[in-house]
Amino acid sequence: MKKVFSTTYLIALLVMLYAPIVIIAIFSFTESKVLGNWTGFSTELYESLFSGGVNSSLVDAIKNTFVIALVAATASTALGTVAAIGINDLRYRKRRVVNFVNNIPILNPDIITGISLFLLFISLGVTQGYTTVILAHITFCTPYVVLSVMPRLTQMNPNIYEAALDLGATPLQAIRRVIIPEIRPGMISGFILAFTLSIDDFAVTIFTNGTDGLETLSTYIYADARKGGLTPELRALSTIILVVVLVLLIVVNYRARRQARRAEALHDEANFKKQARR
Repeated sequence: MKKVFSTTYLIALLVMLYAPIVIIAIFSFTESKVLGNWTGFSTELYESLFSGGVNSSLVDAIKNTFVIALVAATASTALGTVAAIGINDLRYRKRRVVNFVNNIPILNPDIITGISLFLLFISLGVTQGYTTVILAHITFCTPYVVLSVMPRLTQMNPNIYEAALDLGATPLQAIRRVIIPEIRPGMISGFILAFTLSIDDFAVTIFTNGTDGLETLSTYIYADARKGGLTPELRALSTIILVVVLVLLIVVNYRARRQARRAEALHDEANFKKQARR
């Protein structure tokens, strides 16, 4: 009975999580303006989305969202990787303190982060707009990149960096040719996580986008919903984003598994050669 109950609970939880997503994906293939009203299979929403049939404000929101997400994810990946390497070189107690400080923005509610950044920009007299939104996204995405990269650093042999220096490499060359290849899967995972978090964010964006009319998908959807309904093309756009993120996750997991198998095979081969020499 315990096994049946746990399985039923897991299935019910997965249905509750993914049923709304599946419903949106299904009704993106009908031309009905109302979600839940099936009027026959059609790709009109996708055609309208790609042919420019949607209003210009939605197109601008899509462009802004992906530009901000790409810039923020790239910058936060670079900053988070450097920070993770520095944290990994600290002594145990200092490392624990810095990791604790790094976890605070993650545990902190987004609305508190948004208000804090809003007050910071106001106090500094910074005009809010593209720059402040990008800076805000970099701020809350970087700790997640650090968390993604740190496990790869802890699993890495700490002696290979010193070995590279002993063989004549400069510190920068050792980082670029030794450490970066070892932690690249964590960097890729951190980039994808930062990218999706930036696309998804609303609370931080709404407090830092200013009054110049800058909109992202999250703020556009919020304003659209307050008008009494959602633009039908958003169903098609949501489905496309879901598929793209899903494909990226599958590719990253496949590459990580493949690299793990290759490393295991090399390890087994090295052990076999040692035993053969004995």
